[in-house]
Amino acid sequence: MLRALKYPNYRLFFGGQIVSLTGTWITTTATSWLVYRLTGSALLLGVVGFASQFPAFLLTPFAGIFVDRWNRHRLLVATQTLSMITSFVLAVLTLTHTITIPLLLIVSVAQGLVNAFDMPTRQAFVVTLIEDKNDLGNAIALNSSMFNAARLLGPTVAGAIIAASSEGWCYLIDGVSFLAVIAALLAMRVQLAPVKTGTAVSPIEQFKEGWDYAYNHRAIRSIITLIALVCLLGFPYVVLMPIFAATVLHGGPHTLGFLMTASGCGALLGALYLAGRRSTAGLGPLIPGAGALFGLGLMAFAFSHVLWLSIVLMVITGFGSMVQVASSNTLLQTIVEDGKRGRVMSFFLMAYFGTMPFGSLIAGSVSDRYGAPITLAFGGACCVAGAIWFATTLSSIEHQIAPAYARVDG
Repeated sequence: MLRALKYPNYRLFFGGQIVSLTGTWITTTATSWLVYRLTGSALLLGVVGFASQFPAFLLTPFAGIFVDRWNRHRLLVATQTLSMITSFVLAVLTLTHTITIPLLLIVSVAQGLVNAFDMPTRQAFVVTLIEDKNDLGNAIALNSSMFNAARLLGPTVAGAIIAASSEGWCYLIDGVSFLAVIAALLAMRVQLAPVKTGTAVSPIEQFKEGWDYAYNHRAIRSIITLIALVCLLGFPYVVLMPIFAATVLHGGPHTLGFLMTASGCGALLGALYLAGRRSTAGLGPLIPGAGALFGLGLMAFAFSHVLWLSIVLMVITGFGSMVQVASSNTLLQTIVEDGKRGRVMSFFLMAYFGTMPFGSLIAGSVSDRYGAPITLAFGGACCVAGAIWFATTLSSIEHQIAPAYARVDG
């Protein structure tokens, strides 16, 4: 289960990221509570979520071109440093009581611009740290475990900090946490040149080449399409969590922390389950199965008014979402050619993170009119429908996936 940790550079990356990502989840929880505390508006929860994620939708596909051209190690150091600066800015604004929704939107957009380059760089960089590609699936699953261990701890810490003081201390802790990943990156001994994709080719031609490759490969196209649907209509449940915590379950920041932590716990269990798999074979059927589980969990959670039941259902949704996303990620990383990895993963991340801002706007506006439970139940039903569609395409894409299984596992 931990075999990818035998690589020294990956160990450094893993250790630094788990500290930094815990800080990121602290900030995510603090921001949602700050917006709801200041405005009490479901719509503005969606607007702030849109502002932080929309730049990824616009820029991530183009950022992938530069990820394939530039030194990924140096680029990652730069993006993590800029992320640290934005967290410190939020800390200063909140602790001095000068934070407003317009200022929060500006900082959120700035962080979104950084993330547009950071996310595809991180995805492509991790693969280069794994010398034996047989361990690639394990490394991606461990990455998911790392992400969700942070997701498990971060919201709980955020809830306690907010209840004891204010959101500003959450932002300050997040800023300090970036020092861990920056130090880990600087301690690595890596010699990474830009991937050779033909420097004479213009960025526009490279983008078109990557787009044609992803679109014409039915397995890649189907995986990215399902991710886009689930992230558009299912994943925005996160922005509605303050409403469920405060209005449906009649709690406060601690309740929000419990719900977010439960979701993170389920996701961590899903990531550990995938890390324990010895082979990438058989990931195809897991994708629609986990997607359906996620959607059904959301539908049941939408109508729960009991805290313990809501927590259990959040564990189920977290498990389903993580298994679907991590299985999709692993399968894509297995299928894609290395020279096109940055671009294909940027399309994947555009579908994953880039559709969320639109989902946040939809969820916020629909919830404002029809209520959070109806909004969440509808999103869950759409996720189940998407999973059924993907299951019907499996037989037609397995012939494209099988050679990749044989190349990695055999």
